[in-house]
Amino acid sequence: MLFIEYPKCSTCKKAKKYLDDNNIKYENRHIVEDNPTKEELKKWIKKYNLDIKKLFNTSGMKYRELNLKEKLQSINDDEKIEILSSDGMLIKRPLLITEDKIIVGYKENEYKELIS
Repeated sequence: MLFIEYPKCSTCKKAKKYLDDNNIKYENRHIVEDNPTKEELKKWIKKYNLDIKKLFNTSGMKYRELNLKEKLQSINDDEKIEILSSDGMLIKRPLLITEDKIIVGYKENEYKELIS
C-alpha cells in the first residue's frame, strides 16, 4: 500500500492517523519531494479507471494561481497529466494506492471498507 501525502496537510494527518491506529502497513511518500510522475499518473488513471479531474487539488492556491479551472476545459488528458506531474501541490491529497483501488482524498468510510 502506498500513501502519498503532504505532511502539513490536516486531511493527510487524519488519514495517516487512521492507518496507524488500525495498524495498517504502508509505504509513505511526500507528494512535493517525490511528486507522482507522468508514467505513474497514467498507470493509475488507466488501472483504476480514474477521472483525471478528481486528481486536481481544486482548493489549492497553486490551482487558483494558474487559473486551472479555465485551462482544464480546453486541454487534453496528456496536458492535464503533464500539469499534475509538474507540482505535487496541484494533486488532491492524500492518495492511498493499493493493488485493487486508489482513494483520492480522505473519507473515513472508504478507508474502513478498504481494511474490512
